[in-house]
Amino acid sequence: MANYTAADIKALRERTGAGMLDVKKALDEADGDAEKAVAIIRTKGLARAAKREGNTTSEGLVAVEVAETASGQAATMIELNSETDFVAKNDKFIALADSVLKAVAAAGATDTDSALAAPAADGTVADLIATQGATMGEKIVLRRVARVEGPKVTTYLHKTAKDLPPTIGVLVVTDEAGEAVAKDVAQHVAAMAPKYLAREEVPADIVAKEREIAEETSRNEGKPEAALPKIIEGRLGGFFKEVVLLEQPLAKDPKTTVAKHVAGVNGTLSAFVRFRVGS
Repeated sequence: MANYTAADIKALRERTGAGMLDVKKALDEADGDAEKAVAIIRTKGLARAAKREGNTTSEGLVAVEVAETASGQAATMIELNSETDFVAKNDKFIALADSVLKAVAAAGATDTDSALAAPAADGTVADLIATQGATMGEKIVLRRVARVEGPKVTTYLHKTAKDLPPTIGVLVVTDEAGEAVAKDVAQHVAAMAPKYLAREEVPADIVAKEREIAEETSRNEGKPEAALPKIIEGRLGGFFKEVVLLEQPLAKDPKTTVAKHVAGVNGTLSAFVRFRVGS
């Protein structure tokens, strides 16, 4: 029998996150040598992870970090995915997300490629994710990264299930005055999922397609030719209310719009980002 104790098993489990059976097998194979056992666990874990490469990662969490800058604030948000919600709520997965977030924010990464290449531990973020995924025996993916800067950045994280980490994250960039209502806006974004800040940001081809649909629908309904331009513009306006943040009725007070709510404090809203795990 290999020379190791129950304390050795416990220490190795805490170090690697591997199950008891995997740890005991590794210690047996390594004849009680903890360092060799770690290498065995990681090697076997990476092999399992490679086999899971095609698996779907639709669970996970969203995490955010805000830092002060010379001109205001900067915020980094990541979406880290796992295969199962069992892993998503695991303390080791949550700790991994925190380490990844800190490394990505420190590097000032603005997209997934630069985030994965950011320094972390003894290698890169990509290395860290691969190693930790191997010990957890599950495919883990850094799906999205966003970084915004401005005078004030307000964040909002929302749990869709109380026993899981946050799965919806929002960043809202405002001026100093706008910060007073930024939390309202962030919660609205979380709930209503707008796609664009202002109608000017909606791609021209999408607007043209919506106009075409509005015209075809109106003609099929037999609307008078003379009234068509006004009807089409009205329907297009309805489309903008669905997808444009500033034109949406405010979730907490539908009698006003997001734009009016921000203007009510003489504020300015300049950007937003919304992540929802798996979507």
